[in-house]
Amino acid sequence: MGTQVDVDSGLVAGLRGDDPDAAVRLVERYGERVYRLAVRITGTRDDAEDAARSALMTAVDMIDAFKSDSSFGSWMDRLAASAAYRKLMARRGKTEEIALDDVLPALDGGGRHFEPMSDWSGRIDAWDAPGELRQILTDAVDALPPEYRVSLVLHDVEGMSNPDIAEALGIGLDAVRARVHRARLFLRKRLSDHLDSA
Repeated sequence: MGTQVDVDSGLVAGLRGDDPDAAVRLVERYGERVYRLAVRITGTRDDAEDAARSALMTAVDMIDAFKSDSSFGSWMDRLAASAAYRKLMARRGKTEEIALDDVLPALDGGGRHFEPMSDWSGRIDAWDAPGELRQILTDAVDALPPEYRVSLVLHDVEGMSNPDIAEALGIGLDAVRARVHRARLFLRKRLSDHLDSA
């Protein structure tokens, strides 16, 4: 089995070697990707543009911090997520929490569900208006507190690993796991509430 070569090795070498065209190639190759991720996290174009610019400048300025144990693209995703998260938190300020009691089904003293849980999963496949379902999910994701939305987007949409998310956001692995789990419970409850009332 041969060694895998990072497709960005030439770009990385150019950035490390002060190639004047390397920064332009970086923007051409990663500008749109970094911006799209930043929009998903911040929710606004202006904040996403600032975060994308910051991530790209950080990549140029801190290229020596890049270690080849992961792909350059993954490193750029972490830089973008970190910049977007900082921008989001600067705008939002105080951390919000999702209380488990608000998203878990009611349990009796023995830890069993005492309120019936409807099984609406079959209705998803038969949904007549996929655009409406998408809007319900988008609204539910948008309603998440920022810390939870960021973790969920990075994990479930972008496919980042928990350790990469923890590094990008500067939080512990347990916090990443808890945020993704609670965000999923929140989305399930929102979807269930909507489908039960339909």
